[in-house]
Amino acid sequence: MKHVTIAGCSLVLALAFTACSKNDSKVSQAQIQIGQQVDNSAPLSGAIKGTMKTGLTYTVTGNVTVNAGDTLLIQKGVTVQVKNGACFFVNGTMVTLGTKEAPITITDPSRTKTTGSSTATTDSAYAGGWGGIWCGPTCPLLVLKWTHLDFTGAGLQSIPFAGPAVGDKYAVYFGNYSGKFIMEDSWIYGTPDDAIRYYGGDIFMVRNTMEKCGATGGDGLNAKGGTQGVMAYNLIIGGATNGTKSANDGSTGRECMIAMFNNTYINMGYRNVKTFGARGGSIEIENNSRGLAYNNLLVDCQFGMRVAGGNDVTAKVYLADTTGPHNGDFIPRTAYGYNFNYVDNAAQAAQIVPTNVAQAVVTYPQSTDVPDMKTFLGAGYTFGIQYDGSALVGLNNPQFVNYPLPNMNFATQASVDGYDFHLKTGSPALGKGYTSFTIPVNIPIDANFGATAAATPGKDLGCYQADGSGNQH
Repeated sequence: MKHVTIAGCSLVLALAFTACSKNDSKVSQAQIQIGQQVDNSAPLSGAIKGTMKTGLTYTVTGNVTVNAGDTLLIQKGVTVQVKNGACFFVNGTMVTLGTKEAPITITDPSRTKTTGSSTATTDSAYAGGWGGIWCGPTCPLLVLKWTHLDFTGAGLQSIPFAGPAVGDKYAVYFGNYSGKFIMEDSWIYGTPDDAIRYYGGDIFMVRNTMEKCGATGGDGLNAKGGTQGVMAYNLIIGGATNGTKSANDGSTGRECMIAMFNNTYINMGYRNVKTFGARGGSIEIENNSRGLAYNNLLVDCQFGMRVAGGNDVTAKVYLADTTGPHNGDFIPRTAYGYNFNYVDNAAQAAQIVPTNVAQAVVTYPQSTDVPDMKTFLGAGYTFGIQYDGSALVGLNNPQFVNYPLPNMNFATQASVDGYDFHLKTGSPALGKGYTSFTIPVNIPIDANFGATAAATPGKDLGCYQADGSGNQH
């Protein structure tokens, strides 16, 4: 098995890579340790490195910093209670290694999760609790596995490095153009703005669950500035705007290219207070970025998968890169299809193929989609023109194991609660996936310091696969 060495990691981290290559199956079951144990007997603030040990609870009362060249590793079952809006500033390496049986939780202990109806004015999930994880231009590696990031997004009070601004409110900010960011099997619950904002780096966002992301705006996974990688098998429910997005804002060289496939998007786009149509509400490819969008399942989203095509300075959404093919690139050309849409009202139905309501779009109807929008709109349809999709309301129920459709609470149901978004036997989304595309592996494959395995397309649409693969939540 090949491994990618991450420049800037400490010697002990490099040795851990070597150990993994000898027997990945054994290492993945063991709890490794980096440096000395972090003491949990007193509240933490300031510089931090070493290992937070299995099952312990730590309290953070002020900003903590992982210095360049240092590593912070968090073992399974750790709880980190973060108070006073404190942040993690990561200039070195940070790795959290929870497991399915013993996940890690980083939270604001003053907040409690709620179920049912959720609005930006009544739910504290959108107010921002602890300050999030901020990875600077010297952070070579961030790995989050089986980790809960709950109630993040307190406004940034001081700028830790060039890039972010005072007042930014993200769960994670990643700002190393040559770094690696792996997030697997993890959860984000509650943010005031984007859940994750990337400005460069190679990323791997796979099998995560995201709830209540964005108060009156903000995306889930918002890749900018030359970021390249994968967003796949994620369940994203009740986000303010898009669940996954690519945009080339702030690029210093290479182009932003994101593969977004086999995700499930539920009730997206209903808390965005900006001009209707100036932002999407599910999947977006914009601003000179390239994207792939295949095998996604979209239910009661305000907009279908959208390729932005305008140059409206007010809306700040610019033409996506639809040129190519550029052979040899991470994504040679923007492409999409095999996406499944279910809607419960006429307004949603009229945006399955997004139209030029406020911002020009260049999303072509696809015959491979469900419903077949190329046939529905006809050969004479010009992309961006408004149409009447009311005949599509209530058609193509994906048949979730436990989530009632029709469901007119789409604007306020923003958390998974007790629902089950697996597909029933007989679902029209089973077996409809497109599997004849490949994505280059641009991150390390490693049980502890990389992706557990490369992400490949699923034969079923959405994040849950009938064979038990895909999202594990």
